[in-house]
Amino acid sequence: MSGLLALLDDVAAIAKVAAASIDDVTAQAVKAGSKAAGAVIDDAAVTPKYMQGFPAARELPIVRRIATGSLRNKLLILLPAGLALSAFAPWVIPPLLMLGGAYLCFEGAEKVAHLFHAHQQTRAKVPETLDAAHLEEKRVRGAIKTDFILSAEIMTIALAALPAGGFLTQAATLVLVAVGITALVYGAVALIVKADDVGLALATHGRLDMTRAAGRAIVKGMPAFLKGLTAVGTLAMLWVGGSIIVHGAEQMGLAAPAHVIHDIAAAVANTVEAAQGAVAWIVTALLDGVIGLALGLALIPLVDRVLAPIGALFPEWKAGAEG
Repeated sequence: MSGLLALLDDVAAIAKVAAASIDDVTAQAVKAGSKAAGAVIDDAAVTPKYMQGFPAARELPIVRRIATGSLRNKLLILLPAGLALSAFAPWVIPPLLMLGGAYLCFEGAEKVAHLFHAHQQTRAKVPETLDAAHLEEKRVRGAIKTDFILSAEIMTIALAALPAGGFLTQAATLVLVAVGITALVYGAVALIVKADDVGLALATHGRLDMTRAAGRAIVKGMPAFLKGLTAVGTLAMLWVGGSIIVHGAEQMGLAAPAHVIHDIAAAVANTVEAAQGAVAWIVTALLDGVIGLALGLALIPLVDRVLAPIGALFPEWKAGAEG
């Protein structure tokens, strides 16, 4: 009997350790995933454009195909690559993170520049001449390629945010980040692309005046909502990209920008009596965003005059990305 009780005690102890490990992994995944907010919001804002021009019946299947490709990107390619770098070449992660931050800054600045007509697309838009099946295949391939870049950002940011720990803990955390963020992004995309259909159904078939009014409001409000989502995604990209650059530069020995931002945020926060922490965070995020915008605007000519001509040498990849 005493042996059985001892065994039960051991099982209970193991269960407690396992539960603590799961809690630790979950907490780390939430924290690491939150660091990738800019790329996550941009992913959700960009993907709905790939559903334009398709029948309503094909929207959710297309979302499902893109989500499956996104999960494959994260779990089969990016996660093993990230763990290998973390184990054998951790010094590569900060430069890669800064490169990704620069990409976010460029994407955000490009969208801002478009608003002021400061940066025009010189590439002519090729009319779509494919049949529905081939067009869907092209769009899905393009969306998955675009997702690969954003997923690389998400996984790199999440990996850099993880504390030092065992291989299995890091792997489990990144798996949870990959699955959780993919479900979040493409669940949101599915809701977005079907919202107008739901609104139309409510407006047409609703039994109550309030229900029909709500449906009409959804249909009328979706264009503004999508514009707002794009704006939030742009701001988030500039903030996160600028923050990555500032902190990466600090890690690599250039600490002046981070110190200046900290001093300004502290000085502004000291001028208010309440919510000093929130004020300091807002000022820091604003200044990070300004740095991100400045860097992104500086990168636009480089991309247009150097990287875009190089990309033109690979028309197959380019065509897929434009799909």
